[in-house]
Amino acid sequence: MSYVDGFVLPVPKEKLAEYRALARKAGKIWKEHGALEYVECVADDVKPGKHTSFPQAVKLKPDEVVVFSWIVYASRAQRDRINKKVMADPRLAHLTPQTMPFDGKRMFWGGFKPIVSL
Repeated sequence: MSYVDGFVLPVPKEKLAEYRALARKAGKIWKEHGALEYVECVADDVKPGKHTSFPQAVKLKPDEVVVFSWIVYASRAQRDRINKKVMADPRLAHLTPQTMPFDGKRMFWGGFKPIVSL
């Protein structure tokens, strides 16, 4: 079965086009290195909850939107190999916390083993 990296992050609304351009570039690089699928989604029907929610998880500000993303790999070993190559890819070397179009301190991510795939 495959392996999935998931990400949730806040993006300022005024920087959403810049983020989308970065995501397209990054997605192409991930796929070139072997990722099976790369998906970036912007919140459309996401409301704060009583106890927890996507907006609360990223401490969403009024001028921001939540982005939910995932990358699919053939296996965890493939993911580890691909991510190592992506992080060393010179086309992404210009990215630093100061040049990113979002606040990376409020981003969260993790690797997941699928338990159901239909």
